[in-house]
Amino acid sequence: MKKITLLLALMLTLTACSNLTATNLMAGIKRNDTAPIVIDGSHENSVDKVTKIAGFSLDIFKKIYGNENILTSPLSIVSALAMTANGADNETLSQMEEFFGSDIDGLNEFLYAYRLYLPTADKYKVSLANSIWFKDKESLTIEKEFLQTNKDYYNAEVYKATFDDSTKNDINAWVKKKTDGQIHKLLEEKPPEDSVMYLINALSFDAEWQSIYKDTSVREGEFTAQGGSKKTADFMHSTEYGYIELPHAIGFSKPYADYRYFFVALLPDEGLKVSDFIDSIDGETLIDAVKNQSDDMVYVSMPKFTFEYGKELSETLMELGINNAFDADLADFSSLGHSKEGNIFISRVIHKTKIEVDERGTKAGAVTAVEMASGSAALTEPKIVELNRPFFFLIVDSEFNMPIFMGVLNDVT
Repeated sequence: MKKITLLLALMLTLTACSNLTATNLMAGIKRNDTAPIVIDGSHENSVDKVTKIAGFSLDIFKKIYGNENILTSPLSIVSALAMTANGADNETLSQMEEFFGSDIDGLNEFLYAYRLYLPTADKYKVSLANSIWFKDKESLTIEKEFLQTNKDYYNAEVYKATFDDSTKNDINAWVKKKTDGQIHKLLEEKPPEDSVMYLINALSFDAEWQSIYKDTSVREGEFTAQGGSKKTADFMHSTEYGYIELPHAIGFSKPYADYRYFFVALLPDEGLKVSDFIDSIDGETLIDAVKNQSDDMVYVSMPKFTFEYGKELSETLMELGINNAFDADLADFSSLGHSKEGNIFISRVIHKTKIEVDERGTKAGAVTAVEMASGSAALTEPKIVELNRPFFFLIVDSEFNMPIFMGVLNDVT
């Protein structure tokens, strides 16, 4: 069983005025008994939240797109940013809420209910973990309400730490544990001298395919990379029953165990760059295409692949409208805390991912619609989708079509 793991961290620093060893401050603090709101895949509010998350995730994707393989997690990004927004006020909060397309209270409630919904079983496992680390310094005061809110809605662990080499080791150990050993390091060096807090979301996803590929279904083939070079790769061949068609792309969905999650691939038209295809769609278009897929039979071939990805996202987020949060003078995180040494603002957003796709699986699962499709699929001419050149892919749940992961494979090596 293969793993897709992701870690996103937000580091807050001060304006430049000058066995974990960290103390777990939430060890004796219970989360408040918060009743989850009712969410489902057809509820207007739930659909709107998922569409907005897909929308700003695509906006991020369009900004960071390059010739390399890319993997992001919309679910992880929104979780980490939402935890941070619980400490924001005034224009800083307004900009973050505009980016989310939601007020922070509504987003907290939705993400809390969605985290409780995430299906997990022996053959598909999704794990979300959150933590907040702040510097053990007399000049720094952290608001208890901020910590309590993130405990209530995100089950965040909270640590007071020295922010030296031992803190680096503690954070990296936490990351390794919460990503099932897939991501070993968030920090290469000890926290910068002016840093005061890390807000970290770690996501690990591990699932088998509904039908594991047999050896006879894996054959060598040729993949044409983004730059035009030809690469030899092992291609997995199967028949699926979820066909997706957009104005400039075709694709398919492939179920993981018990149909609780799906791998979705979209192949742009011949001669159309993946970047141009992504520029042509928005969140609503993407979610609608997945939701309204047909049950036509699809002959599919896709390469086995694995890669790691890392990106610092602060510049991208500023370009998308979250400006004050990154400004040492304008940032308002007064609901998070305050320091006698200067104003608190976000200095970096660190994003790391890893994915492996092979005969046994990746991470996902979905519902029963595919089984119902097999009866009528024989009446239509089978479709063919060969992922032998760069393509866009998602991993979504079967109820909400939430993009848990979003990526592009530009090269197989």
